[in-house]
Amino acid sequence: MNATTIDCKGQIVSLGDKVRVLEVPLNRDLDEDDLEMFCGMVGAVCAIERIDADGAAWVALWWNGDEGTILTQVGLAPRQMERMAA
Repeated sequence: MNATTIDCKGQIVSLGDKVRVLEVPLNRDLDEDDLEMFCGMVGAVCAIERIDADGAAWVALWWNGDEGTILTQVGLAPRQMERMAA
């Protein structure tokens, strides 16, 4: 597991850094509710929870849904996020 990766501007990002989600990778097989949640992540500021071997920075967002609290996690490529100033 990598300790760092880069954002859309080439800035180094590490675990715990906050990033703004610029876009999310979408799977065509997502149902309408899941698609809405993932699209709703665009613009959100999230802390990086882990960085995988491919350099994707994983972030999570909690939602209050009809069936309770829902967690959405996504791995972001450098072009899909921007590091926020500390």
